[in-house]
Amino acid sequence: MADVAKHAGVSHQTVSRVLNDSPLVRPDTRERVLAAIEHLGYRRNMAARMLATNRSGRIGMVSAHLVLYGPSMISAAVQEVGHAAGYDVSLVGLADTSAACLREAVDRLLDQAVEALVVAVAHNEALAATKALDLSIPVVLTQGVSAGQPMAAGIDQHAGALVATERLLDLGHHHVAHVTGPLDWVEAVQRRDGWRAAHTARGLLPGPELTGDWSAQSGYEAGLLIADDPDTTAVFAANDAMALGLLKALHERGRRVPEEVSVAGFDDVPEAAYYWPGLTTVRQDFTELGTRAVELALRALKGEPDASLDLVVPRLVERDSTAPARPS
Repeated sequence: MADVAKHAGVSHQTVSRVLNDSPLVRPDTRERVLAAIEHLGYRRNMAARMLATNRSGRIGMVSAHLVLYGPSMISAAVQEVGHAAGYDVSLVGLADTSAACLREAVDRLLDQAVEALVVAVAHNEALAATKALDLSIPVVLTQGVSAGQPMAAGIDQHAGALVATERLLDLGHHHVAHVTGPLDWVEAVQRRDGWRAAHTARGLLPGPELTGDWSAQSGYEAGLLIADDPDTTAVFAANDAMALGLLKALHERGRRVPEEVSVAGFDDVPEAAYYWPGLTTVRQDFTELGTRAVELALRALKGEPDASLDLVVPRLVERDSTAPARPS
């Protein structure tokens, strides 16, 4: 830092103010210091900064199942929003969803002196272990959460499933089948509950329920069974990957989509518009989720330990995989 100050012709304190984005530095001075930093290739010593300020400027994040679309998008959003707020974000992925694995991941992040922790797990065991943590830093949950839950930023899974199923019912399909996610995941249960609620509100019995595991393969296997049931005219799949497998099975068995069977998914992955046909699905706003998670962490760091926010409301994106039911 002394070299930067000398090169820019300013004091050590002025360089520190520029690095900390202080408003007390004149624009021309700031530009001169930033030019010196770039010219000298200066990199801030984070260890020295932590000793001087007693702050690491770092948020820790624990996430499971990063190969799946939802968890990977949540992690990317938290990292992006955290960086924009001036924090480094350290991410640790879980090898499995056991309580021991989660605790090990938390310990690794605590060793980095993180100031707050964001946890993205929806599996029952890992979620229970997270809620049982007794830490001196704020902990924010981003999956498997419910409305009004303090220190939790989430997407309303129930509402998303409800709106997708209601749309299929509005199209004249009286019994919508459902391919669930694994039911030891809180969010899979929340989506199933939304599917059921849509039928209950209209005094209808739901269609067949088949259990998947989030994979296209499990959707394909469920689709082979659904294709052989002529009474099933609409299916809500709990994620887009399973919907993709379902579409393949229906095509192979000669059930036309959407003329004979309407299909809706959940997530709105980037490829959903390019499925054949384009998939009607529920879009989750992961950027907004990341924004709210970081906001809760920062509010807690400022002395608001039980801060809460409304759930993010997903929206239905209609494409060509759904259509009115054919007259019977």
